[in-house]
Amino acid sequence: MAGIKIGDRAAGFCLPDAENTEHCLGDYRNKWVVLYFYPRDNTSGCTREARDFSALKLRFKRAGAGIIGVSKDSPKSHGRFIERQGLGILLLSDEEHKVIEQYGAWGKKKLYGKEHEGTIRSTFLIDPNGRVRKIWKKVKVAGHAEEVLETLRSEKKA
Repeated sequence: MAGIKIGDRAAGFCLPDAENTEHCLGDYRNKWVVLYFYPRDNTSGCTREARDFSALKLRFKRAGAGIIGVSKDSPKSHGRFIERQGLGILLLSDEEHKVIEQYGAWGKKKLYGKEHEGTIRSTFLIDPNGRVRKIWKKVKVAGHAEEVLETLRSEKKA
C-alpha cells in the first residue's frame, strides 16, 4: 500500500456527492480535514464508522475540521446509505477508485479465504496547509473516530 506519506502534500481531487454535486479537497483550504476511505456502503463496519464520525461531527467542527468519507460506491448508493443510517457527514463517490489508489488505500484483501482487490479502510488527517499530518492504515472501526478527534486536538496544539 504505497501512496501518500506523512508530511506529503495531500493529493487534490474533485468527486461527486450523493446528489452528484462535485466537491474538491481544495474547498477545504485553511481548514483541517479528516479524509477517510471505506470499502462499502451499508456494511456493518462501514456503517459503524460513518455513524461514529457523524456522532462526533460537531466536535470535529468545533476543532476546525471537516470530515469526508470516500468509497467506490455510486452517488445513488451514498444517498440511500445517508438516508437509511441518518448520516450527517459528506460522502463522496470514487467509482473508478483513482483517488483511493492515489492515497494508497486500494490493494489486495482477503475475504473468506479468497484474495481480491478493494478499498483498504484508511484515514488521513490533513492540516490547513494541505499537508498530511497523520495516517491510519488498515483501520479497526471501534474507537477510531474518537482517536482521530483526539489526534486532531493534539496536532493543533503542536
